[in-house]
Amino acid sequence: MDFEPVSVALKFAFLGLLYLFLLWIAFSARRDLKRNSDGPSNEPGFGGSGSAPDAWLVVDASRSLDPGSRFDLFGGATLGRSAEADIAFTDRYASGLHARVYPRGDRYFVEDMNSTNGTLLNGAEVIGETELADGSVIAIGDTSFRFQVER
Repeated sequence: MDFEPVSVALKFAFLGLLYLFLLWIAFSARRDLKRNSDGPSNEPGFGGSGSAPDAWLVVDASRSLDPGSRFDLFGGATLGRSAEADIAFTDRYASGLHARVYPRGDRYFVEDMNSTNGTLLNGAEVIGETELADGSVIAIGDTSFRFQVER
């Protein structure tokens, strides 16, 4: 029995699937780039529309950061004990990338990043994304930050 025609057909089928996969990736990338360039979206993320007011996280209490230290939130920031975090600190209850704070439109949000011990906002557990108000306190273990907005 001659398998050459079947082999050739399978090769063309594989090439066709490969091209479909590459087209799918190209369209997905194009859609993501278009969504990011259209201004604010309804999805959480870094880099909002640029209309967010200037904001900072000020250290209230920490064993590894100086109280009163101020961290700019331009474009958002990740918090945790990892060196990859934008605001890195030592806390036995903090995960590597524990939480993030980000702007969307003219508002700021905090989101727990599936940390082991959770994130508190004004004493309540953060579930999903939660909007921040001026003076809100974000607590991660023994470390706490006060959210401040320039008015």
